[in-house]
Amino acid sequence: MFACSLSKNVPEGRYVLEVNRLVGIEKSNKSEIEGLFFQEPNTRIPLTNSSLGVSIYRTGQAFYDSAKVTARLDEKTAELVEVNARLEQTDDRQKLLKKRDKIQTKIQDLKKLQEYGNFLMRTGNPVTILDSTLTEKTVTEIDNYLYNKGFLDAEVAYTVETKKKKAKISYIINEKEPYLIDSIYTNSVNEGLLSLIGNTKEKSFIKQGDRYDQTNFTRERNRLEELFKNNGYYMFTKSFIDYNLYYDTVAHQINVEQRILKPSFSEKHEVYKIDSIAFKVSPPSDQFIDEKVDKNFRNIDFTFYRDRFSARLLGSRILFDEGQKYSRIDIVETQKQLSNLDLFRYINISFDTLGNLLTAKILTQPNQKYQLTNQLGLSITEQLPGPFFSMVLRNRNFFRAGEILEFNTRVGFEGVASATDQGVYQSREFGISGSVIFPRFLIPFYGRSLEKFGRYNPNTRTQIGYNYTNRPEYTRSGLNGLLAYTWVTRGNRQQFTINAADVNYIRTPQISRDFAQVLLDLESQGNNLIWSFLPSLISSFSAQSIINFNNYGNYTSSNKASLLKLFVESGGTTLNFVNTTSNSETTDFARFQWLKLQADFRRYYPLNQKSTVAYRANFGIANPYGVSNGILPYEKYFFAGGGTSIRAWQARRLGPGSYTPPIGERGRYDYAFEQPAEMIIETMLEYRRNLVGYFDMAVFVDAGNAWVIGADNSRPGADFRYDRFYKEIAVGTGVGLRMDFNFLVIRLDLATKAVDPSMPEGERWVLDNVSFSNLFGLKGQTVLNFGIGYPF
Repeated sequence: MFACSLSKNVPEGRYVLEVNRLVGIEKSNKSEIEGLFFQEPNTRIPLTNSSLGVSIYRTGQAFYDSAKVTARLDEKTAELVEVNARLEQTDDRQKLLKKRDKIQTKIQDLKKLQEYGNFLMRTGNPVTILDSTLTEKTVTEIDNYLYNKGFLDAEVAYTVETKKKKAKISYIINEKEPYLIDSIYTNSVNEGLLSLIGNTKEKSFIKQGDRYDQTNFTRERNRLEELFKNNGYYMFTKSFIDYNLYYDTVAHQINVEQRILKPSFSEKHEVYKIDSIAFKVSPPSDQFIDEKVDKNFRNIDFTFYRDRFSARLLGSRILFDEGQKYSRIDIVETQKQLSNLDLFRYINISFDTLGNLLTAKILTQPNQKYQLTNQLGLSITEQLPGPFFSMVLRNRNFFRAGEILEFNTRVGFEGVASATDQGVYQSREFGISGSVIFPRFLIPFYGRSLEKFGRYNPNTRTQIGYNYTNRPEYTRSGLNGLLAYTWVTRGNRQQFTINAADVNYIRTPQISRDFAQVLLDLESQGNNLIWSFLPSLISSFSAQSIINFNNYGNYTSSNKASLLKLFVESGGTTLNFVNTTSNSETTDFARFQWLKLQADFRRYYPLNQKSTVAYRANFGIANPYGVSNGILPYEKYFFAGGGTSIRAWQARRLGPGSYTPPIGERGRYDYAFEQPAEMIIETMLEYRRNLVGYFDMAVFVDAGNAWVIGADNSRPGADFRYDRFYKEIAVGTGVGLRMDFNFLVIRLDLATKAVDPSMPEGERWVLDNVSFSNLFGLKGQTVLNFGIGYPF
């Protein structure tokens, strides 16, 4: 049943839609027109006449009994009528109300089952049978689309070719000459509106010489509405904007008259100003209604229940003032900034009008004082699921100025690669931390910083925590303290974080005999990684900026988007000002100094409604200096390979450079050890397409490697050299399957090594090991990655 033919059991005289063709497209957007088809062919398994989606649908159909579902729905509907009748005849309603809610939920589920079928039927899709009515609708839709895109004289027809119960449709398009915008004139008696239009003329979506496009007129109406509302025109809506078009059918040109209509409620569109602002925090229940406190700050009238809130804090998040012109963007941002405080259940901003004056009323209600959140989940490392449990206790408004006291506990297991050839196992982790989050900048900022920076949602986090890791090779514990500042720009386009003080005291009280021998062997070859496992006090200053262009991360968006993440860190900086001895063979307490830089760029580009291209480029470099004597803290190294890196290599196993790691007993790619490095270059290109229902597929190519800065005698070829690094770029390629349930994405990526830099020059192309008789190449050449979420 899984791979049965699409045309199996198709009635005589009916045909399976095999292909939609577009003929004659020259200037139009082909992918947009393809999105107008009312019928799409089923996605086929290559070289076959079968479809995964149809097979899934037919499997579900075999277990689906529509008559049984209808009977069950009728039964529950009758039961609901009976319960409603009993509710009207009794005073004991609690049990009946619960029963009614359950029945109503069941009825909704049955209606969904009746309309869309069972889970497998909803996941798959039925075979697409040619429907001439839908073909005619498609022709009409394409014709309308072309008209709205400036091809006013376009002609659309279609032909159908049938053979062996299969049909191919060809949509034949004659675009003809498009119409261009010849002139644009704005008709309005309102000088203020005309001035705003003239000052922003370069931002207009309707421009002389452009091809006529109805979408641009819609976008321009929206732009002007936003422009006017942000400049005081509170009552203005886009319904006051309309267009008259005058066609020249000989020259194929259009003259545009843009009209700003007068309002019916006044002589002209007026500019509105804020007359007063009132902020009210409603009590959570009637028992506090008489415990009212009034305050005034920055000409804002605050009303609280009890004295539990800071007028100064709330005032810093209100981005409009008395006497200021109305601006919708300031109102929206005020709502966002107040919500970001996490102090209130809701934020409701309304206005009363008197003439052209506005009384702003901000109404809120406090969020619950204490919140306990528990989370049970899985983390995926080395293809092994590691269960974890976390608990967060939050105390809101701790010092009555918007602070949040937070306690966080996490216990979990994680799949980690063994450094002593013990394979993959579960390491145990435990962490606990306490934080106070201040909704403002603290030391060393001056007193008025709250008012000055409030619009940027400033936060200061002070944190102290303890972490413990138990691996078979070693146990490691750390006590850490953090002072961090965060803020964002309007619209959350840019996010900034400064870790002004990040201090960690790390100990490794237990090291296994085998792992200790590995570290001693490396030391004898000049690699002093052993210092990374000595007791140490590690301090650093770091800064990070995340620039999000067009809402990157919304993978259902039809707009292209990108994200740039920049990170810089200076470790052990204060050691430059004191006389400290460098790490050496006699060191028993390690000290480190380093500089680290990382840039991560990601790009998401939708091709059409079903397919997208995603790209990532990642570069990082870390340079130990001074007392470090060439060694970094182990957590500060870069590692290449794994489910979110170069996927054809196991996690942390790629490189560095052209170094050939020790090979285990299980073959050429039995790499036993993690490979820390000081520099990394990664690029990833991925094509994603929806297959059917929740299932998406991906085809990807990953390229990159990691290197050591300077010679490493224990790993020949690991160092970065300008004259050969480009020859040491590893390349992996593969296919992926994703199950996207909106709230959860489960990912499977099958990746194969194509270029292996650990091989001698001239032998690095290893993809030819893959053949029909040996689909996965050499043992370990192909890696299956299991993960949660998208790789980037």
